[in-house]
Amino acid sequence: MERVRRKALVDAALRVIGDHGSLTVTMSDIARQAGVSPALAHHYFGSKEQLLIETIRSLLRQLRNDTVAALAAAGTPRARLSAVIRVSFHADQFAPETIAAWLAFYAEAQRSDETRRFLVIYARRLRSNLLADLKVLLPADAAERIAEGAAAMIDGLYIRQSLKSAPIGIEASIALTEDYLNALLATAPSPRSEKGRPHRTTQGQMT
Repeated sequence: MERVRRKALVDAALRVIGDHGSLTVTMSDIARQAGVSPALAHHYFGSKEQLLIETIRSLLRQLRNDTVAALAAAGTPRARLSAVIRVSFHADQFAPETIAAWLAFYAEAQRSDETRRFLVIYARRLRSNLLADLKVLLPADAAERIAEGAAAMIDGLYIRQSLKSAPIGIEASIALTEDYLNALLATAPSPRSEKGRPHRTTQGQMT
């Protein structure tokens, strides 16, 4: 029951943050959304700050698990790059409340070292997953440059989802990122053969 209630509070926090578009929510707001008392919410998490940290941990954990599964199902380095892109624009990640929550956490990271630490984990993990297979296909310097560009494109397209006046859908975002990769892979110097290269995934451990 404790696990169920903790998850209900985390899910409620995500919805409330999404509705407000910021982290200026109260424990009472979250508890009301979860259908429990504020006292019970404090019992499980101690403070609103700890509940918010658990909410971002939950987002990262889900993204990590989805990425591990997608990478395991991909057969080649190029297919694994596509898997990372598609997971980044998964329907769950594109839910309006999830987008609003991510943006709220980015804003909070300017003030909170702990929130910043979790967002750094996300950024490093995305870059690492892209770089692992790009290095199989390209020289190291080209792989690093393209990994940085692809990660920036993924984050930029994701942020544009918050602009209601100019939304970009899931498939369009995936296609744009794939076009970027294809164009650079086609012109990159001395691509390495995929044959005989080990299957690798590089999901970092979240602390």
